[in-house]
Amino acid sequence: LCRGGLAERLCRLQNRERSAISFWRHQCISDANIPSDKSGVLIVKILEIFEECTIQVAICQQLEQSTAMCSPEDAVINSEEPILKVLFTRETAAHLKSRPQDVIHIYPPWQKLLLRNTDVPVIMNTYFSQKVLLSEHSEAREKTYGLAKMLIRKNIISLAQTFRLDDLDDELHQESSDNQVACAPQIRNNCDSKQHPLALSAVNDSLLEMVESQGAVGWREAQVRVVIQRVYCLPARQGYRSHIQGNNPLCATPIVNTDPPNVRLCLLVQDAYGMFSEVQLQSLSSTDDTEQYGRRWEGKFCYLAGMKILQRTTRGRALGLFSLIDSLWPPVVPVKVPGQSQDSEMMTTNLPPPSFCYILTIQSGEVHVEVDEEEQISDLYQPPAVHGLKEILRNGGCNERCSFWAQVLYLRLQTKHSVPINQREILLFVTDSTLQNAVHMTPKAVAVSVTASCVLSTEITEALSAASQLLFFKDALWGNGRIICVERTVLLLQKPLLCSAAGADLSELTGPVRLDELDSTTQANSICALRGTVVGVNESTAFSWPICNRCGNGKLELCPQDRELLYCKQCSEVVITPVLKMQLEVFLSCPSRSQSTIKVKVCNEISSFVLYVDTTECPGLFVLLTMLLFLQTYEVQSVLGKEVGLLNCYVHSVTSHPNCVVLEEIVLL
Repeated sequence: LCRGGLAERLCRLQNRERSAISFWRHQCISDANIPSDKSGVLIVKILEIFEECTIQVAICQQLEQSTAMCSPEDAVINSEEPILKVLFTRETAAHLKSRPQDVIHIYPPWQKLLLRNTDVPVIMNTYFSQKVLLSEHSEAREKTYGLAKMLIRKNIISLAQTFRLDDLDDELHQESSDNQVACAPQIRNNCDSKQHPLALSAVNDSLLEMVESQGAVGWREAQVRVVIQRVYCLPARQGYRSHIQGNNPLCATPIVNTDPPNVRLCLLVQDAYGMFSEVQLQSLSSTDDTEQYGRRWEGKFCYLAGMKILQRTTRGRALGLFSLIDSLWPPVVPVKVPGQSQDSEMMTTNLPPPSFCYILTIQSGEVHVEVDEEEQISDLYQPPAVHGLKEILRNGGCNERCSFWAQVLYLRLQTKHSVPINQREILLFVTDSTLQNAVHMTPKAVAVSVTASCVLSTEITEALSAASQLLFFKDALWGNGRIICVERTVLLLQKPLLCSAAGADLSELTGPVRLDELDSTTQANSICALRGTVVGVNESTAFSWPICNRCGNGKLELCPQDRELLYCKQCSEVVITPVLKMQLEVFLSCPSRSQSTIKVKVCNEISSFVLYVDTTECPGLFVLLTMLLFLQTYEVQSVLGKEVGLLNCYVHSVTSHPNCVVLEEIVLL
């Protein structure tokens, strides 16, 4: 807020007002009685209650001091007493928990508003209000009623009607005896109430209008019709678990402890006016369900009810969410414009991108979300646009969402030991046919960074640990020369049923994968191919150790019964065939970087009962170092001058002072 501006002054005033109200209520509770000063106190008896535009409206009868001292049951309604319309804010109404026949004391500074063409005054500024219990019978009735939640009628008012923006032909001229405003139009589709349990209530097509009319706490009697643009998972803070069957609504029950991974199923929805909202549903015990929900729900119409607002977020607070929204903007079909005629010729797509978004969540124990899986795909749905990696790399955008189909060549967990394993970043090195067939200034493989906030399904993690996989990266983030999988990015083993290729070359790889050879343009945290001549071995840093061939335990002990065998405490068994893990550093001379010192780290595993040495003309470093470890008579001098390559390496660092490149020999998936 601007210092000294109207908004800052209003904010301070509201804070002081809230503090004054809280202090007054605390004082009333502490005194355990009604304030003695009755000057200016307005005493009313509630006759009827309803809610309108998040304000609770109470039709009341004003009472005199003498009548007010009677119990609510004994107070006789006098037709001569004035009728008032008292407005309570949502917070005040929640504090009072008032019902018809309750007596309310309203303390200054309340205000009376006299409206034209009406005889019923309106009472406002009712923050300092107190419900009065004047008898034991009233207290007993209060305790009984306090257990049951009162259902309050809500009058849904269209913003277009409020500002008289609808066409005259479209106006609703239904006026009831109590001047109740007509509800939103009924559901307009071909489905009957058997298919849609929520179809019995009013259906709206505007998220903003629903929020304005129903309020932040939630809506129950009304629902809004939206299109599901994306289905994904987010890490859950407070879990909800539910059972989903076909077209049945989602019903959630809170849980205390959830087994990892604790993730929440989320929907990015869009209404007929183009406004977006993120709906956070129940927690999933398995992340493998995300793909099936995406296939079944994306592009379908969805009916939301029983929602409550978690947050109203803006572009500056949620860059990741709005980068996804921007990838879906502008809409592919014209959208409605608030306040204008809804004829097709009045619709337009020439609208600015959304600047805010409501984060919605479900309320426990109620009907919340219904997806019509049998309905046709909405014209408003935008499937992910698939591009080749070469096209994505040439795009100079910043923080833009992209989708592509790529082969995973190598996986590497970032080694930050201070960070837990489940929070570390993963590097996936991928390629596709557009990169493999590229000729100039395009890398053969690129790194995709998978952050801890990107939820990976168990199916994906198991598949990557087994072998090289062809993955579909949906809504990854591209910017500043990096591709990052963040929140709301989805990785799939199968391509979605609906996606637009946009003319991209999505042919699968047929021949062997090629990597860029090490040269002056090679950067750190990349993979490359290396060929060169062995010029030295760092014997001072060379070491090897045995590990268990079953569990990978590197702390083996001598077997108590047989000191010539090794024993694994984790397996509680003798290790007959341990795996030997070794680490060495070798210096190479590379023609492509003749002025640099090339240091290659070799860290590999060798089965101790199998030794096969390949003595071809250009063996790999792994083979050469295996000779050094196992053949005691093999001299280091005998491997110097040997030509090696092509080696697949991960580049740890590239420095100019000193001019050195540190690599690690790797095995591609």
